[in-house]
Amino acid sequence: MHPGLAAERRRYVLGDTAMQKMAQSHVFLSGIGGLGVEIAKNIILAGVKALTVHDTKQCTKWDLGINFFIHEDDILSQRNRAEATLHRIAELNPYVHVAASTVPLEETTDLSFLTQYQCVILTEVSLSLQKKINDFCHAQQPPIKFISADVYGMCSRLFCDFGDEFEVLDTTGEEPKEIFISNITQSNPGIVTCLENHPHRLETGQFLTFREVNGMSCLNGSTHQITVVSPYSFSIGDTSEMEPYLHGGIAVQVKTPKMFYFERLEKQLTNPLCLVADFSKPEAPLQIHVAMLALNHFQENFGHMPNVGCLQDAEEMLKIAMSVSKTLENKVNEDIVKWLSRTAQGFLAPLAAAVGGVASQEVLKAVTGKFSPLQQWLYIDMLDIVTPLEKMGSEEFLPRGDRYDALRACIGDPLCQKLHNLNVFLVTITDPDLIEKSNLNRQFLFRPHHIQKPKSYTAAEATLNINPYLKIDSYINKVCPATENTYSDDFYTKQDVVVTALDNVEARRYIDSRCVANLRPLIDSGTMGTKGHTEVIVPHLTESYNSHRDPPEEEIPFCTLKSFPAAIEHTIQWARDKFESSFSHKPSLFNKFWQTYPSAEEVLQRIKSGESLEGCFHVIKTLSRRPRSWTQCVELARVKFEKYFSHKALQLLHSFPLDTRLKDGSLFWQSPKRPPFPVKFEFNDPLHYGFIVSAAKLFATVYCVPFTEKDLLEETILKITSSVKVPEFRPSNKTDETARKPDHIPVSSEDERNAIFQLEKFILSNEALEIDDLQMKPISFEKDDDSNGHIDFITAASNLRAKMYNIEPADRFKTKRIAGKIIPAIATATAAVSGLVALELIKVVGGYPADAYKNCFLNLAIPIMVFTETAEVRRTEIRNGISFTIWDRWTIYGKEDFTLLDFINAVREKYGIEPTMVVQGVKMLYVPVMPGHIKRLKLTMQKLVKPSADKKYVDLTVSFAPETDGDEDLPGPPVRYYFVQEDN
Repeated sequence: MHPGLAAERRRYVLGDTAMQKMAQSHVFLSGIGGLGVEIAKNIILAGVKALTVHDTKQCTKWDLGINFFIHEDDILSQRNRAEATLHRIAELNPYVHVAASTVPLEETTDLSFLTQYQCVILTEVSLSLQKKINDFCHAQQPPIKFISADVYGMCSRLFCDFGDEFEVLDTTGEEPKEIFISNITQSNPGIVTCLENHPHRLETGQFLTFREVNGMSCLNGSTHQITVVSPYSFSIGDTSEMEPYLHGGIAVQVKTPKMFYFERLEKQLTNPLCLVADFSKPEAPLQIHVAMLALNHFQENFGHMPNVGCLQDAEEMLKIAMSVSKTLENKVNEDIVKWLSRTAQGFLAPLAAAVGGVASQEVLKAVTGKFSPLQQWLYIDMLDIVTPLEKMGSEEFLPRGDRYDALRACIGDPLCQKLHNLNVFLVTITDPDLIEKSNLNRQFLFRPHHIQKPKSYTAAEATLNINPYLKIDSYINKVCPATENTYSDDFYTKQDVVVTALDNVEARRYIDSRCVANLRPLIDSGTMGTKGHTEVIVPHLTESYNSHRDPPEEEIPFCTLKSFPAAIEHTIQWARDKFESSFSHKPSLFNKFWQTYPSAEEVLQRIKSGESLEGCFHVIKTLSRRPRSWTQCVELARVKFEKYFSHKALQLLHSFPLDTRLKDGSLFWQSPKRPPFPVKFEFNDPLHYGFIVSAAKLFATVYCVPFTEKDLLEETILKITSSVKVPEFRPSNKTDETARKPDHIPVSSEDERNAIFQLEKFILSNEALEIDDLQMKPISFEKDDDSNGHIDFITAASNLRAKMYNIEPADRFKTKRIAGKIIPAIATATAAVSGLVALELIKVVGGYPADAYKNCFLNLAIPIMVFTETAEVRRTEIRNGISFTIWDRWTIYGKEDFTLLDFINAVREKYGIEPTMVVQGVKMLYVPVMPGHIKRLKLTMQKLVKPSADKKYVDLTVSFAPETDGDEDLPGPPVRYYFVQEDN
């Protein structure tokens, strides 16, 4: 497997320079418990050069519940934890050299061996040793980047020190913004205004460079620091002496390096700089800081951790916390100290996943200098999980000698049992996708030998390796309206909770509606690069996903794609559409036509007799021009080149010459419209040659024309292209270049005569008409197979069009990301989000109150992590004190001869309000103002709804007359109507 293929999604996030730095870095990680293994997994998937994992402990039963790479046999053979996990983490990425170290790391150890590493990460190391190692790392030239991380029960701590000064070249990783300009004033300072409805989203102090400005052309190529004036304008310094601005211009953001400053751990312990994750509790980080310092002192004083659930130890730790807080001048949060003490020996694996994701991203920042580092502490507590367990007896937290003891110490046995009996519907375990090479860098369940196997089956199998006691059913049918027979209401009702990890708004909205209809809790999540989110939706407590609609993904306007591209994204989408139309859509229509009409002779007879056969003119045109040899495929590609990149430009300039003006006197061709210029074919230009070869190969594939290696030789292609008769440009007088072609074009008698002539000629010239002639091979776009030429065609076509419009081209890599709509992905964000989802899952299972749930948004690049309370469900008043929420459902039980009038009366009797409108989905069953609807009152519900034999009920929407005429009808909750009384 080529290393570049598995690394692509990661490369979209980090960029080339950062990837190269990472591939040269050596990292040392001590402590391969639950948190250490999370960090190891993420940085191996990310692709550092070498990682040493260090541990001196033996595997125990306890480890089964916290380290997913330790198995039962490791405990029986009393293996060291680093050695037991070594080969399992190493196989995640064969390009990373992973070594294990089991030598003691103590106060007396000579630390000079650490100088071979660029970054050192410590977990499960005493605070005094952390300080010693940090001092050593900070003192080196250049400093060794130092990270320490720990998870104790319901609290976690992360600390970073990258030396006195640490330079970051790109603080956010966002693409530099490009702003189209509509005006620049001749003044001091000069004010730049962007095109209407396009806010610049810049910040004061940022730098911009200018290009393509007409009039005030001395700005082109110059860089200016800006001051924001409004969302649509900014100032750039004195422009009063410059030429007046005429039109056009693009301002491009310039990334500038930023210096970050760090203090040693020793100093930061007494004066901590913390990232606030939950703004409703801004004091929490310092309170956890004190509690964790108290825990470290407890360990040093007594030589052990506080005992699980022990109230006496908790009191002792509280005393220590009080004395620690005096030096920090900070109040002690008794709840945090008490619960930390009671759970400190326990381990919440999901909390480790969340912290491990953040910590791993800090490692990548340390070795690449990309993204803003954490300054300097991150504390997360799960007080929301443990506080409701206050009344549970201490004995419920004690170990039972199984793999769940570490979890039990945190959440108690009753909640462990509830988790044990849980039915979860994970919408990705129903994944119809096959595993691709680009999945391997962020999915620690998949290995190279799994490529092209279904994701859901493989994920299930790999999960059972981690915990063989799980019961997993995997599905490969997509979850969508078409599969509601599989994922029926009964199916949803059997689930205790639904978890989604989807990549689009539409799918989220669909699953959300199914969960609301069936009163199921839903935990939604997603990542994009270093960004991620989690959202908890709980019946009767919170709003649903559909309550706050995310905007649909933006589409590029048709006229922009067809004639007026202004950015490389437009030309890539155009090339992607050309691929779809030429190699997928048209061949599919061709095949469909010949499945309907099996012979050319029959079609000829039907046209001659005056029949109109849908699509026949396109099909006959394709048939008459069908290439039958490799030479003809190359010729076709050469003709297409001329049409797309020369004739198209000439036609536009014929319709709209460069000096064309609009009615208001302004130039037609001004920003963001760019005039096209014809591209003259040059065989020696690699871009031109690349288009011909990739297009010819794809034509050969769809027309089933064989070709050999010899056919692909440069001299063969040169010979063919130099003898092609390229049609001359003939201007057309149509001026509306922006119009879409209608689906049904009226057919002229000339078209008909032409089709008959072409078809007769075709039949005559192919006396032995082969059935193969009436077949084409449609191609499905596949971005991940580099040998198929799909991305080659799109890159060449897009960049030729960009050249024609004087747009900056994109390399193959960027083109692939945009054309394949690839969502950049990195294991760090995926791990953090997965952990946060599982933490909310515990709360859902425990039936926690509304204020316990937290939604989260994170961006590990900046870094920020923001927890917010869920939105409380809204109650809608109908009238007279009758109200409902999205989670309410009224029910009416009918019988066989129940009429619509009976239904309306039944709603009035049961709920005290009479419906004036009844709707089923998009079908209006009863709207009194509609003609004929009053008569429907006598019809039976069976007749109106026409249910299938197995359908016991139907969900209807009702609404009610407003209190005053002229107002909108009042909405109501869904009404589930059962066709017959259910047996209870």
